[in-house]
Amino acid sequence: MFVRIVKMSFHPENITAFLENFELMKSKIRNAPGNRLLELYQDKHNPSIFFTYSYWETEDDLENYRRSELFYDVWNFTKKLFNDKPEAWSVDKLMSLT
Repeated sequence: MFVRIVKMSFHPENITAFLENFELMKSKIRNAPGNRLLELYQDKHNPSIFFTYSYWETEDDLENYRRSELFYDVWNFTKKLFNDKPEAWSVDKLMSLT
């Protein structure tokens, strides 16, 4: 399993549109084949910055999602709202303490 982290920064006036769209799409993204977890975070000091954390069984699962119509729809809507270039990382989860 690995984790995909995406940092996104929005124009303040676009935050509501992003959150409304995320609310509509979150279950579809979470139920994509191979997705095991989807989380959304907002920066405590800069409310225009958000992070998504998604856990995937395999890199192929993520790539299949990224080639899907669902991703196309989500990303085409979201990228118009940015005020800065998004950043993304794929990381291996080494340890989790609960």
